[in-house]
Amino acid sequence: MIHLKNVNKYFGDNHVLKDINLDIDEGEKVVIIGPSGSGKSTLIRCMNRLEEVSDGVATVYGVDLTQKKAPIQKVRQKVAMVFQNFNLYGHKTVLDNLTLAPIKVQGVNKKQAEETAMKYLERVGLADKASSFPAQLSGGQQQRVAIARALNMHPEVILFDEPTSALDPEMIQEVLDVMIDLSDSNITMVVVTHEMGFARSVADRIIFMDQGSILEQGDPEMFFTQTVNPRAQEFLSKIISHS
Repeated sequence: MIHLKNVNKYFGDNHVLKDINLDIDEGEKVVIIGPSGSGKSTLIRCMNRLEEVSDGVATVYGVDLTQKKAPIQKVRQKVAMVFQNFNLYGHKTVLDNLTLAPIKVQGVNKKQAEETAMKYLERVGLADKASSFPAQLSGGQQQRVAIARALNMHPEVILFDEPTSALDPEMIQEVLDVMIDLSDSNITMVVVTHEMGFARSVADRIIFMDQGSILEQGDPEMFFTQTVNPRAQEFLSKIISHS
């Protein structure tokens, strides 16, 4: 489904991703962890060409994202993204936020877009907020709306870029609960997060990055209890001692 081969990314002289090789299968739940500045967010942004790969191969559903004329919009209809800071339109209601892309991008009629939007708002526990504006919601509620908005595009993959990092501590769990519920479906999830409990309970595979490279990957049990990579061990000891 997602295939990265020898992917490198530079920002000027800064070598942010270094020879990344990664395959993600349909329905897989992959959690990417590592210290700040290790390239995690850049990596997932290369999966829908929000960032362009400097060299290497990046294909999604067989579409080579490195080609200038690649059908990026088609890929983005299948690969939705949930950002750190919600990215909701402040001047539009919650319902309008959910229906805008299906109507404009996918050509769905308004009635159908609203019906599915309400279904997903109900799924994230916010059907009663359909006519509210983002500023009237808490951060946790806004992020749940952002997840519902991603779902209303009926994607096959959702990329989550540290979806709880901008939230107050008491709001984090309400977002994680929605993501845990979502993980029971066949949707493919790639999640950048510092939430180790979520990673341990939901991931099929954990990927550990540092300084632009993938240093370790494996199932949660192996990673959390048997990793032999010294950098991963150091990272885990600090994370666990502060949790």
